[in-house]
Amino acid sequence: MTVAVVTLSAFAASQIATPGPANMALMATGARYGFGAALPFVAGVALGKQLIIWPIGFGLMSLAEAVPALFVALKWISAAYICWLAWRVAHLRLSPDGAQIGDVPGFHAGLIVHPLNPKAWAMIVTSFANFVTPDTPILQATATVAICLLACQAVFHPIWTFAGDRIARLVAGRAAEKYLMRTLATLTVASVLYVLF
Repeated sequence: MTVAVVTLSAFAASQIATPGPANMALMATGARYGFGAALPFVAGVALGKQLIIWPIGFGLMSLAEAVPALFVALKWISAAYICWLAWRVAHLRLSPDGAQIGDVPGFHAGLIVHPLNPKAWAMIVTSFANFVTPDTPILQATATVAICLLACQAVFHPIWTFAGDRIARLVAGRAAEKYLMRTLATLTVASVLYVLF
């Protein structure tokens, strides 16, 4: 009746630290609005993963087995949404003086990033399937997965956001700006395609 916490944490860190739709959204938000202004969005993204972990832990995957077409449809709808976000990122422009442009996405905008992120779903399902023994009580298993993933997010999500802020200060208003935004968008789409296929 255990969860392999050490190996789960290593897996979570490897997944959360690497490029994916959420990290690209965090980086783009940090680049566009600055690190401080993006922090409510960062908190929403981190807590949004909990909206997936707990239902999966308490049996959502049994629904996936009963109605597989529903989850296939959700996977493709989520991928389409992430690609739309990538298109928007590709066309964003930064402010040379670091000033905020437009409305900063807040906590509530961050909450929906992971529920619509195929990589997040795959990461969570893998966490339960590979690091939780079958006889572990549901509450213990779900809470352990939730805490491990949240702890890794608390470390890596701000780093991605801060990186976006720093990179933006170097390229804002220069020719390299459009290439940065297009690269972020391309990496976002590539990470979704990697999870889908």
